Amino acid sequence: MKPFQAIHNPDVPISHLPFSPAVRVGQFVFVSGQASVDETGKLVPDSFAGEMRRSMENIRKVLAGAGLTLGDVVQTRNYVGAQEDLAEFNQIYAEYFEKPYPARTTLMGCLGTLLKFEIDVVAVAPTEAS
Repeated sequence: MKPFQAIHNPDVPISHLPFSPAVRVGQFVFVSGQASVDETGKLVPDSFAGEMRRSMENIRKVLAGAGLTLGDVVQTRNYVGAQEDLAEFNQIYAEYFEKPYPARTTLMGCLGTLLKFEIDVVAVAPTEAS
């Protein structure tokens, strides 16, 4: 028996790659990298802002499948394709997360030419006592 449970949600974009959109281990939910893809899993090229917002909405959908929201996110790993998008990244990021912000790592220049942005997150499910 695996020590984790795969999280699926019919609203999450389909992936044709071998990974789960998210897995739960105890209270922790680890969400796989989400990019600018439509519901069929097809990449949707767009402006940086468009790709980031589409990626963030995909994160919302995956979290909803686990009964969670962006407010339950405790860590983010962000992949920004170009350094010149960093200011816009920070502005949009603050639209989706509020203080106290999750712990964060941001890597730049690591996506090649297919994507402008990708994000993966770790969330914690609230316990009954909290």
